[in-house]
Amino acid sequence: MIVVTGATGNVGRPLTRALAEAGHQVTAVSRHAAAVPYGVRHLAADLADPTGLEPALTGAEALFLLLSGNLHAAGSNPADIIGQAAASGVRRVVLLSTQGVATRPFGTTRIAMRAVEDVLRESGLEWAVLRPGGFASNALWWAESIRAQRVVAAPFGDVGVPIIDPADIAEVAAACLLEDRHAGGVYELTGPEVITPRQQAEAIAAALGSPVRFHDLTRDEAKAAMARSMPAELAEDTLTILGSPNPAELRVSPDVQRVLGRAPRPFADWAARNVAAFR
Repeated sequence: MIVVTGATGNVGRPLTRALAEAGHQVTAVSRHAAAVPYGVRHLAADLADPTGLEPALTGAEALFLLLSGNLHAAGSNPADIIGQAAASGVRRVVLLSTQGVATRPFGTTRIAMRAVEDVLRESGLEWAVLRPGGFASNALWWAESIRAQRVVAAPFGDVGVPIIDPADIAEVAAACLLEDRHAGGVYELTGPEVITPRQQAEAIAAALGSPVRFHDLTRDEAKAAMARSMPAELAEDTLTILGSPNPAELRVSPDVQRVLGRAPRPFADWAARNVAAFR
């Protein structure tokens, strides 16, 4: 059995579906009750309390660990989940980390994530670490304004990075969960090309068949908007990366190609598949 945490998110949902369709027994874990594919067992659990995972981990062979906001929850120690997995007899853990662990290693959240990586390496379990850059699905932040006004409001309109389609992350995760050859692998996951917010808006417009206007926000305007849904420190950190990506963050990684034997999907492909969100 394979346990997928964050199973209702942009990566966990396609990963759960792919594993189930391939005939694997899957337990999908999310914080709240949710619909899952036929044949998949669901467990509602808060990863800030690793003991809540015990019913899911019992009898499991592999775990996909997506920490999300639980990494930053007051009093949480996400590394305890790895210990819980080992105690439950799990053999392999695939951790969704972040590119910033390597490209900007001194931020508070990245220091914490690197600590989780280190615990996993020293756990005695088989492991793989995925380090994606920016997600194509972050464009869903613009869905409401596109539907209502056909406008994208974002900072740094002409500064790009090679964002990754979450479906590609899910496929790489599935390979790492199922194939022995990926044990001990650390994979940096990016899209196939650097793309700016303005170019993303153009790709969404093409998928819609309707013009979409781009409005450049100031950094302060963007920070105020982001702070409504994330800690101010994380918003500031994110804006620094978006506004001034360093050479490592601009690099197109070969790792999706290495794992899957094909190039990563371009943003236009993601926009076409998700166009209903913007109609």
